[in-house]
Amino acid sequence: MNMASGLFLGSGYRGSRTHQLREAEQRRSRIYQAIVLMLVVTSLMGGYTYRLFNLQLVQGEQNRKRADNNRIRLVPMRAERGNITDRNGKLLAANRLSRSLYLWPKEQKPEEWSRTAKKLSDVLNIPAAEILKKLQKTGYKSAMPVRVGTALSQSAFVALAERAAEFRGVEVRPEASRYYPQGNLASQIVGYIGEASAEQLLENPDYPMGMIVGQMGIERMANKELSGVWGRRLIEVNAVGEELRQMGVDAPTPGTPVRLTLDMQLQKTAEAALAQRRGAVVVLDVKTGAVLAMASGPSFDPNIFTRQIKTSEWERLQSLDEPFINRALQGYPPGSTFKIVTAAAGMQSGKFPPDTYLFSSSAIAVGGILFHEHGGGYGTIGYRDAFAFSSNTIFYQIGMAVGADEIAKWGRKLGIGETTDLKLLGLDGGTHGSLPTPAEKEKLYGEPWYIGDTVSMSIGQGLVLATPLELAVMVAAIANGGYRVKPHILAAKTNTAETKPEPSGMSPDTVATIADGLVAVVEKGTAKMLNDGSIPLTAGKTGTAEVFGQEDNAMYVAFGPASNPEIAIAVVVENAGYGGVSAAPIAKQVFQTYFSLPKTQK
Repeated sequence: MNMASGLFLGSGYRGSRTHQLREAEQRRSRIYQAIVLMLVVTSLMGGYTYRLFNLQLVQGEQNRKRADNNRIRLVPMRAERGNITDRNGKLLAANRLSRSLYLWPKEQKPEEWSRTAKKLSDVLNIPAAEILKKLQKTGYKSAMPVRVGTALSQSAFVALAERAAEFRGVEVRPEASRYYPQGNLASQIVGYIGEASAEQLLENPDYPMGMIVGQMGIERMANKELSGVWGRRLIEVNAVGEELRQMGVDAPTPGTPVRLTLDMQLQKTAEAALAQRRGAVVVLDVKTGAVLAMASGPSFDPNIFTRQIKTSEWERLQSLDEPFINRALQGYPPGSTFKIVTAAAGMQSGKFPPDTYLFSSSAIAVGGILFHEHGGGYGTIGYRDAFAFSSNTIFYQIGMAVGADEIAKWGRKLGIGETTDLKLLGLDGGTHGSLPTPAEKEKLYGEPWYIGDTVSMSIGQGLVLATPLELAVMVAAIANGGYRVKPHILAAKTNTAETKPEPSGMSPDTVATIADGLVAVVEKGTAKMLNDGSIPLTAGKTGTAEVFGQEDNAMYVAFGPASNPEIAIAVVVENAGYGGVSAAPIAKQVFQTYFSLPKTQK
């Protein structure tokens, strides 16, 4: 009994001991678990704390900038270009409200933009490759918008609005766009605008992407004044790119207006009379050298460059005969209009004074070659009739006696060649005339000078070239008493020291004799069709210049009125035949318009 009781008690003790050990083990396990959990939590908290420390303190500035780039945008604001007007304030280039399309590169991934560009191409009629090229040039990570379309049509605007959900990062923005209210009028002078090329952006680091600059004519020459200064807006946007608020504005500064010396009425008349034929008309103020009209045919409409040019429009431009060339600044054989220079050389040399009379025959033989008269010969005549009937043999004799060097000298003094400063004029693509001397011919062509070269030179043929602008300067020197004017197109330069006319060196008698001869041309000579009483008496000289393998060019230079002259005119019509038939009527129309202008506009 006692033994059994002892066994029972011993077994109970051992069970209790085992239970206690098990509980102790469980407590230790829970402690270990708690320690591990605390270590895990501590590690996690430490990691988060380190990450927070790293983001806020170590990388804080960088991340704040990155967040701002996503939240804040700097939007460029185009400056309105200054207007271009004629001398009376009539608009030649202005601005009007239109819509332009901008893309925000960061709003889509490159592969997404590829798909979007295809959709936009259908709406805008712009090749997708061209849209992507602009994005690539700016960079897909750029925070600045890229302009890909201007002057959006109403249909394009509606289509973009209806499909706005498809075009994330696409913005239609109202802004001023260039407008040429007169269309083709004076297009080679006014020029046109376009986005700055890669070269122009490199040359001007301050230009924003999409900067509009002048590409030709006054738009290019006066681009700095016309452009103004672009502004910018600082805005905050939400996650989908919608504007929340404006944070600041740096307003754009509009461009400065530019006033030209052109008279719109004279320009219109000159271009209408030229009628898109190849040629040019120049009208100068004989006292100041201000260019009152400068027409060149054919011309073009600069409005097509204010938007995405259509293929059909570009093809039509290419079909025209070089419409971007300003033919008023290109060299032509001057023909008999050059007899003004030969006469000046003859009288100023002292060999053929104003009262000279010479015999004109049907032709003269020089080196076994016959050089023919303009008509059948006029007998013994002086300068007045030599000009009136455009006698060739009279000027042959003068030219051979004074020589090519003397003729070239007086051609330069009267404005042909580099004595007419094209930098002052400032227009694109201009050239100077050519007055080669015997030494220059030898140098340029490796050939000797022949007496026949002098004969041809004396009547404006052979190697002689003069631009319509230079011919206008030449005849203006006769009109104003012997001063070589300095042609200019900016009204601000008129009557300044920079444009003050220079004495040509002709004596008063020489000037008066030539002027009297030019009046006789209109009174009884080859331009008497201008003496019909419809306008005051004017003075002029016809010219018919030979062009190898083609019909002759028609030339005419003039000034008017005959007494107290005010304007000088030069007209060239390519391959149009006689100057008195094709060129002089154009000058007559210009005179009619000029004499009908109110005195306040002259």
